[in-house]
Amino acid sequence: MVVMLLLCFCFSSHGQQKVADTDKKVDELLSKMSIEEKVGQMTQVTIDLILKNNSTTEIDSDKLNQALLEKHVGSILNVKGHAYTMETWHKIQKGIQDVATKKTEHKIPVLYGIDAIHGANYIEGAVLYPHNIGMAATRNPELVKESARLTAIETRASGIRWNFDPVLGLGRQPLWSRFEETFGEDVYLVSEMGSAAIKAYQGDDLSAYSSVAACLKHFLGYSLPASGKDRTPAYITDYTINEYLLPPFQAAVDAKAATAMINSAEINGVPVHGSKYYLTEVLRNQLGFKGVAVSDWEDVIRLHTRHHIASTPKEAVRIAVEAGLDMSMVPMDYSFYDLLVELVKEGTIKESRLDLSVRRILKLKYELGLFDNAYPEKEAMKLVDRKKEEEVAKTAALESMTLLKNENSVLPLPKNAKVLLAGPAANDVTSLHSSWSYVWQGSDVSQYPKSTKTIKAALEEKLGAANVTCQSTADYAAKANYDVNQFKNKAAGYDYIVLCLGEKAYAESPGSINDLTLPEEQIELAQAAIASGKKVILVLVEGRPRIVSSFVDDILAVLMAYRPSTKGAEAIADVLVGDYNPNGILPYSYPRYTGDLIKYDFKYSEAIKEDVPNEYTLGEFSGQWPFGHGLSYTTFEVSDLKSDKTTFTQSDVLNITAKVKNTGKREGKVAIELYSSDLYASITPNNKRLKGFEKISLKPGEEKTVSFKIDPKDLAFVNAEGKKVTEPGEFVFTVKDKKVKVTYK
Repeated sequence: MVVMLLLCFCFSSHGQQKVADTDKKVDELLSKMSIEEKVGQMTQVTIDLILKNNSTTEIDSDKLNQALLEKHVGSILNVKGHAYTMETWHKIQKGIQDVATKKTEHKIPVLYGIDAIHGANYIEGAVLYPHNIGMAATRNPELVKESARLTAIETRASGIRWNFDPVLGLGRQPLWSRFEETFGEDVYLVSEMGSAAIKAYQGDDLSAYSSVAACLKHFLGYSLPASGKDRTPAYITDYTINEYLLPPFQAAVDAKAATAMINSAEINGVPVHGSKYYLTEVLRNQLGFKGVAVSDWEDVIRLHTRHHIASTPKEAVRIAVEAGLDMSMVPMDYSFYDLLVELVKEGTIKESRLDLSVRRILKLKYELGLFDNAYPEKEAMKLVDRKKEEEVAKTAALESMTLLKNENSVLPLPKNAKVLLAGPAANDVTSLHSSWSYVWQGSDVSQYPKSTKTIKAALEEKLGAANVTCQSTADYAAKANYDVNQFKNKAAGYDYIVLCLGEKAYAESPGSINDLTLPEEQIELAQAAIASGKKVILVLVEGRPRIVSSFVDDILAVLMAYRPSTKGAEAIADVLVGDYNPNGILPYSYPRYTGDLIKYDFKYSEAIKEDVPNEYTLGEFSGQWPFGHGLSYTTFEVSDLKSDKTTFTQSDVLNITAKVKNTGKREGKVAIELYSSDLYASITPNNKRLKGFEKISLKPGEEKTVSFKIDPKDLAFVNAEGKKVTEPGEFVFTVKDKKVKVTYK
């Protein structure tokens, strides 16, 4: 024990000394820098500004010199058009850092940033993992960690050390086009998965060959636009912000996220980029964030052009900087640089304000090891393990598969099944991947590795090409995919119809929709399949829940695939034929109607029915499928749910246990979730709230005990005064259909 304490003390002392040494270096460098050089560090531009006009990869030396020698730019981001090979990345990084570290006055390296959202998706041929919405369905934080760790390694190997991920907004507005980038609707789930990703991206040491700086985003409220359209206003109460939106960001700050990206939109009429309250009072003073806060794309100038709170571009720069922004993703010109230099020199903004931001930026560059070696590292390249990436991608895709319906055990398909495959997603790779997949929109099939399989190819491998006929083309939008007459003619000769519906690839604003209902041509195709009298299986390939209530009752089986990416088609086929037992569960409440978007943690009054005046009943959940729903090819039984205490106080920790048994005939995994319900509180309590989850694997007849530790603070809520409190009273804990009541005193 003494030895362990001494070791801990030594490590702590070493860490403190390292921080002190870095701070000293930063202060020394900062004292030598001019106003122009400081403003340059706060300026981030896109790679387009340094490339030759007709090239997507070749640096223009004059443009690069302008960026680094004249404008002193401290950060560059993005690709031009499409993913680059590793060799191209190395060439670009070398070209940039040659100027930054050899020709500039203070030899300050450039910090390069990228959106590596579900794998190193801007490296040609990279293995991509399921989008966050699918990763959340796995209920397996270890898979999130491993995919993030591998992403960090490959990103670092390319020479890039800053990743704009993860998204920590709650997926509670299903119209939103970035819903697929979220970890779902629940606060606890998003907090757990998000912090797991951050810890894996950054590791224990940002300078390590396997680490990149993570970015908590988008602070704050971005995922809840009132209209559902990307980058549009949100109207959010203080209660909602404190109870629902802030906890995932607090978890990210506690996980020591190095950077933060700001919400492009506005909250209650206040653009977040211009809010000192959100950027300084909440993010820094309340949450304790100490890293670099960067704008999103063009969002400083948009305080003038879009939000109209600044009458001039110069006023927009002043507002954003005074609010607390450290770096502007300008990104297409040098306007931010020019205007901020003017503002400082005329005395409107103090140079000491620049020092606050530049100190954070320089410190991050030191922590990432850029001052020691700004170039792509051979040691990082040696860590890239494509075989491991494929293994993790396959496991993640498999564990994300969520079986929503399986009437008469129609799945798995028999090995000799004759299948008619139809629907726009059946023969298309782009819809399996969607946003941030080799190109921004993920829609350019020419950029995908030739080895990437479609559902058609994967199912043919399982059942034999002679047993699978596919009506669909490789073009998602092709009219042939929706030819009902052709479909009817073909259906007669098959036992099963596997219908692959959902959404095309999209990212951000181009993915905005006006209606959650599936497109009419897809509904007509589904109705034709049902009318054929064949056994119909629906595979949903979509980034958000699209309404299927008009026909799904007549479908025998439904498999939710989300955006499973590189190994997605294989995972879908494995589940359909029974080579893998599905165990994913929904990370959101799947709505039945476009106007009924109640979440699982609803307030009691949201579920009350008054069919007869003054007679109230608790109505049933009206959604299509509830949060946490997911079937298996085996069955599980929960028993003996109990708490080690019937009453507990502030100093106690509850240990809640339950036995879980596989009562079916095949091995399977199951995600066990613990929910709490506060029966009475000073603020209307939620129906229930997720407080823990664990995924276990059980053989037929096998039984295991799962346990959850609950601290009184885990049961706290935000009261009417805006304070987090745990009030005395009764709490009910639920696992599956079992309940146990405990009293807090």
